[in-house]
Amino acid sequence: MQKMLSGYWTLAWLGLFANIAAIPIIALVVRSGPPLEAANLTLAISLAWPASIVGIVSTAGLFARKTWGVILSIIALSMALSGTLPYGIVRLTLIRDSELLGISGLSIFIAILNLLALIYWCRPGHRKFRL
Repeated sequence: MQKMLSGYWTLAWLGLFANIAAIPIIALVVRSGPPLEAANLTLAISLAWPASIVGIVSTAGLFARKTWGVILSIIALSMALSGTLPYGIVRLTLIRDSELLGISGLSIFIAILNLLALIYWCRPGHRKFRL
């Protein structure tokens, strides 16, 4: 049996809890109201909720110690990153009342966390993992 990379189980559990918690949080952002109401709804339905579902499925693969779990984690993190970073930047620049402590800042913070997790799951040691 091959030795696991450090942080594997911690990030797998953290990913499961974060993806489960993201589903109702995304619903709250959609209900946040007028400034970007159409953009909120479009991003939630087309990108945010599917990324959360793919993330939940990927953690099942990670818990089973399958390589497809790592691949799905990379896909889910890429989906989340492609939505949160541009959304946070656009919201921060277009809405005059926005601040780094609101939805804009939270979105950018989540994008940074997703980028760090993506870098971790793209490490070569995960591709060599076989049972």
